[in-house]
Amino acid sequence: MSQLNDHQPQAKPREPRKPRRRGRLAAAAGLVAVMAATGLGQAGPASAGAADPYLPAPTGSRPVGTTSLYLKDTSRPDPWVPSVKARELMVSLWYPAKAPGRHRARYMTPKESELLIKDGGITNIPADTLSKVRTNAFTDARPAGGAHSLPLIVLSPGHSKPRAELTALGEELASRGYMVAAIDHTYENVAQTFPDGRVTTCVTCEMKKDPTVWEKLEKGRAADVSFVLDELTGAHPKWKDARLIDTSRIAMSGQSVGGASTLAAMAADSRLRAGIDVDGIVEAALPEAGLSRPFLLLGKPATYTPGRLGGVNWEGVWAGLHGWKRWLLVTGAAHTSFTDLGVLMDQLGIEDGATISGARAMAITRRYITAFFDQHLRKKPQPLLDKPSASHPEVKFCAPETKTCS
Repeated sequence: MSQLNDHQPQAKPREPRKPRRRGRLAAAAGLVAVMAATGLGQAGPASAGAADPYLPAPTGSRPVGTTSLYLKDTSRPDPWVPSVKARELMVSLWYPAKAPGRHRARYMTPKESELLIKDGGITNIPADTLSKVRTNAFTDARPAGGAHSLPLIVLSPGHSKPRAELTALGEELASRGYMVAAIDHTYENVAQTFPDGRVTTCVTCEMKKDPTVWEKLEKGRAADVSFVLDELTGAHPKWKDARLIDTSRIAMSGQSVGGASTLAAMAADSRLRAGIDVDGIVEAALPEAGLSRPFLLLGKPATYTPGRLGGVNWEGVWAGLHGWKRWLLVTGAAHTSFTDLGVLMDQLGIEDGATISGARAMAITRRYITAFFDQHLRKKPQPLLDKPSASHPEVKFCAPETKTCS
């Protein structure tokens, strides 16, 4: 099995929790960074005849369309495979649609599912399980909106993870009137399919991880993001409906190293007006002057409580953020809780160490991320971001200056 470390320090012991009706494996089906890091074992047998896994429906008022783009940056070689003279990327777009389409989008291909599940050493579910995940977006549905009406959100997944793991978040944002672009960072995930049928695998997964490698990952992803923005908003955009994008309202969110990369991307590209780091330790240094644009740190207490290893890392980031900022922790969350994986692992009987259900964690993640972008891209004040909420008691607001969260 390849070593798919996801740059997460060893968590401190947790308080006892009530048993959950799940197996004993700390990774998603095929999305196995947590399993490799923790070394937990196989899940129990899957339930016979269980329904296909599914993503929670988005809560916005608009149907969601989706499409995929193949992009090729001929100005630079691939950073991980220098013999490949151009950086090739796959990007998923989600957007508000005029009406539901005829065909729901596929979550991933059977081959991708097979490779991911095999890589995780998972033997108790069919190899094509992840290709059967039910999504809520419709392939190539007609977009809704006028010219320059849709704010654009860029999403970046965790290391070894495909862009598909951020589908539920992408669908949610699109249902609320955002354009979303999720990037697959080639050779940094276990399985990625190109239009010509090629399937690339994870070169970086086999590399020994030290701070310089993680910094290279973050800066490389920043370059990917800038290139994707060029391709979507330049003089000759690669998406036929790119005129819908409001180029003055662009922001980014990422999970794990994708979240850490948000800071690197913002430092490199002023088009990004706001950003979110979801549960990601940061290696690339901020500019000496820091960043003055809005930023949200959203993570799990086991790692990012102020004063702990990851928390100390975030304290350094916090000091360099000079604009609007928040540090929020979700009680009971695991690393996978902020992505589709928490939801899918619950349905597949796989353990990720969380004490909060995947569905609840996803609802919280969607709610706070949407509120952040509504406030900073749409100028709609969000009281949810000002103080703890009785309807979201799991979310704690942290003050790193006093090393407290409440």
